Amino acid sequence: MNGVEEVLLIDQVIERLIVRHPSVSPAEIERTVRDIHARFRDGKVRDFVPLLVEKAARRHLTEQIPVVEHAAP
Repeated sequence: MNGVEEVLLIDQVIERLIVRHPSVSPAEIERTVRDIHARFRDGKVRDFVPLLVEKAARRHLTEQIPVVEHAAP
């Protein structure tokens, strides 16, 4: 995975979490994801970074605000 692909995947993580946590401001979600992503900047293996970031961000946000489930379209 190259840097551009990783950034695109991180942006998708942000989009998914915005939908999953509508009561949290998009700016707060983005800040949370970017802060967590920064923790991995020195990692040598990049393939799983977006997955690890999403898992950590989801845990962090869920601890703050309960998830609101949406009905399937």
